[in-house]
Amino acid sequence: MKNKVKLKGNLKAYLRWPLLLSALLICMNISIYAVDKDAGIIMSIYLAIYVVISMILYYYKVSTIQGELIRFAADYGQVQKQLLKELTLPYALLDLQGHLLWGNNEFLDIILDEKMSRRGIHNIFPEITKDTLPQADHDSEIHITYEDMNYKVVMRRIVADSFYEDYSIEDAEESNKYSDPNSLIAIYLYDETEITTYIRENKEQRLIVGLLYIDNYEEALETIDEVRRSLLVALVDRKVNKFMQSIDAIVKKLEKDKYIILFKQKYLPQLQSNKFNILDEVRSVNIGNDIAVTISIGLGISEDSYNKGYEYARAAIDLALGRGGDQAVIKEGEKLSYYGGKNIQIEKNTRVKARVKAHALRELVEAKDKVVIMGHSIGDVDSLGAAIGVYRIAKTLNKKAHIVFNEVTTSVRPLMNRFLNNPEYEEDMFLRNVQAMNVVDNNTLLVVVDVNKPNYTECAELLNFTKTIVILDHHRQSGDNIENAVLSYIEPYASSTCEMVAEVLQYIGDVKLRQAEADAMYSGIMLDTNNFLTMTGVRTFEAAAYLRRNGADVTRIRKSFRSNMDEFRTRAFAISQAELFLDHYAITECPNDQVDSPTVVGAQVANELLNITDVKASFVFTALHEKVYISARAIDEMNVQVIMEKFGGGGHINVAGAQMKDCTVEEGIEILKSILSEMKEEGDI
Repeated sequence: MKNKVKLKGNLKAYLRWPLLLSALLICMNISIYAVDKDAGIIMSIYLAIYVVISMILYYYKVSTIQGELIRFAADYGQVQKQLLKELTLPYALLDLQGHLLWGNNEFLDIILDEKMSRRGIHNIFPEITKDTLPQADHDSEIHITYEDMNYKVVMRRIVADSFYEDYSIEDAEESNKYSDPNSLIAIYLYDETEITTYIRENKEQRLIVGLLYIDNYEEALETIDEVRRSLLVALVDRKVNKFMQSIDAIVKKLEKDKYIILFKQKYLPQLQSNKFNILDEVRSVNIGNDIAVTISIGLGISEDSYNKGYEYARAAIDLALGRGGDQAVIKEGEKLSYYGGKNIQIEKNTRVKARVKAHALRELVEAKDKVVIMGHSIGDVDSLGAAIGVYRIAKTLNKKAHIVFNEVTTSVRPLMNRFLNNPEYEEDMFLRNVQAMNVVDNNTLLVVVDVNKPNYTECAELLNFTKTIVILDHHRQSGDNIENAVLSYIEPYASSTCEMVAEVLQYIGDVKLRQAEADAMYSGIMLDTNNFLTMTGVRTFEAAAYLRRNGADVTRIRKSFRSNMDEFRTRAFAISQAELFLDHYAITECPNDQVDSPTVVGAQVANELLNITDVKASFVFTALHEKVYISARAIDEMNVQVIMEKFGGGGHINVAGAQMKDCTVEEGIEILKSILSEMKEEGDI
């Protein structure tokens, strides 16, 4: 041990100073010789004795001093080790693989099971994985929860030569199995339970602003006699107030069918866990009313200010109503959460909204020089029919109009052929994307039909070319909507956009549809309702009657819908390959190599699969243009729109769809199955 210790630096120079002074004495002796020879001789004798004594003392005392230094270092190391072991900060050393090598008393008291930690620290703290261990140049910091305590874990990689000399031989041999003995990981645990508790309590005490609207107040009251109307209102009020009392909320009635609510954020997880069962409680109120009362709730969460929270609540309630009502929407910044919305929206009998929107649309058309209409990509019959209806409005008001349409599928080709090369219509009636981008400017009215998501439109770039945008759509809204529209008419209860446009046409004034235009719009209604079987209400038949009066011919339309033999065989093959998942959900793939419009055929297959007994919903996957398209259909037992929203799509309760990129059909089917299984376990389906 002593041989390994070498004196260095100032200590070595200090011990050699007597020898160094000998040189000074030699110079002094020479000087004395110059003065007196005898005195010089005497001085030489004493100088020789001094040098001998200095050398003896140096070589004799060096070993003694080295021993004393070693004993001091050992005592100091023991003190240092004891200080580390009794340090109040939990501290430990790991090898590069995460195995515990040593820990001080505080650390060992926390982990309780030292044996498991020596096999791997992840056995104690699962959050600490190999990926979270620090690299050479960077510390690693994570937050964990252990035994109801919150810790901030800081890990630092250290390099020290012969580090294991301070530890037992057993520890060194054990560590050498796993890593470089000169590299270790120091781990520190900082108890942040108290501050985490304060942060959580502060967050829980924040107020959430909410708006609660009765969706069908007037319609529900009209279905019961006047004597019991006040009782129905009182029962709904009682349900709402009783529920709000359970979460210590302040509720204030703003209007006969509108409430504002305030409650602490700590009650929000409770509402989310029971999935806003106030929706079901209010719907269960029945004193003879034919229409169940439904409500919509919009909650806004903002850390900045109550005003911003209220703005979020307004946006959330608008979104809930735009999605058909009977649901709750939570908006926290850009994050949106949806609850409820499983029931079919009751059609409103009043046309006041349609009349107001029609007058607003007329004013916007008259204020611009040009009108450009576009639907969704791979436009279907409803998209084309609605666009043609708006085209007729623009032409009636003497405005230049164009329809953006890129890909003509087999379903729309028979209708499209009636307008192409027709002397009654302009040659530039239909434009492709590049042509449309050269036409649209700030003096153009852009009308978007049958879609409200920018990424699903025929040409999303056009939305940036003009500030005057109108949206006409019957699909439920989601978070990714077209922003800054000057006029938005979105009615989820409508069967199709053609139905909505047909109603608007009746209030524009002096609009006379041509036969081909009436056929196109009637076809859109027929296709989206699956021959008037889905999402069909009184106003649907009224719109169809209006189109029939304007020359729509059902026989001619039926002939245009007929399929060729390849399409028929493709549908038959897809149906034969259908899988019945969980006994109630039909899933299949539509081939894309035998037909021109596989997505249209896929939608037809989805409709036909619903004719099978016990099938609650059908899902058809179609691969086309490096995307996978999903057509989802249901009758009345399932909300397929909620499922399609998980894929980034949307639609109606009974008719919905989605598009997936960078995904195969097989992967998409597996994702769908996992979603269905999860929803069934949670009781959502």
